[in-house]
Amino acid sequence: MRRDEQASNLENWIPKTNLGKMVQKGEITTIDYIIDNNLIIKEPQITETLMPMLGVDLLDVGQAKGKFGGGQRRPFRVTQKATSDGKTPKFFCFAIVGNKDGVIGYGQGYSKETVPARNKSINNAKKNLFKIKRGCGSWECGCGKPHSIPFEVTGKCSSAEITLFPAPKGLGLCVNDECKKILRMAGITDVWSKTSGQTRSRLNLVKACIDALKQLSKMRLNEKYARNVQVYEGGLK
Repeated sequence: MRRDEQASNLENWIPKTNLGKMVQKGEITTIDYIIDNNLIIKEPQITETLMPMLGVDLLDVGQAKGKFGGGQRRPFRVTQKATSDGKTPKFFCFAIVGNKDGVIGYGQGYSKETVPARNKSINNAKKNLFKIKRGCGSWECGCGKPHSIPFEVTGKCSSAEITLFPAPKGLGLCVNDECKKILRMAGITDVWSKTSGQTRSRLNLVKACIDALKQLSKMRLNEKYARNVQVYEGGLK
């Protein structure tokens, strides 16, 4: 969704939920308040109002048909259903949003056409936000800046499993290309990784990476350790 379309949606927005009305009136001014109090976002305009510079990206979970079975990766996965009228295609899309500062969201959408599937996935991602912990947990670095993750964490989806490790500053993201998009949206710039299971399924690997980031927030840390590695949760700006 382009910036001009987003601005037009906000101008014509009539909130239907109490949370949306509070955001429009200015009673709630930060996304942190909503996430910390486990409030449910049912309108994407809430996120657009509180996070106007939110980044959006589509993950390449589909593949186009190519010669001899090969094909270029693309953001739309096509499935077909046999009906009395013939085979009807259905498009699936997976979107990721984030402010590159500790807050990200993910969503998926289905439709008979590509554009509605894309818009559904982006809107669902804006309604499904969470914060992550960042820090410098690498013994090789110790700079104290939140460029990596504070500790080793593992995520799993079906048979696909991914483990993320803290990495020194300047290493970069040593992960799958689609997982790189997720980590960049979260504000993580350096990380090691190890995968196992059926990692050829891009969608399962992506969901495993998101599960790993969620585990960061669920883990309780010792105060002394959190102070030494300078753990930050959510945004810094």
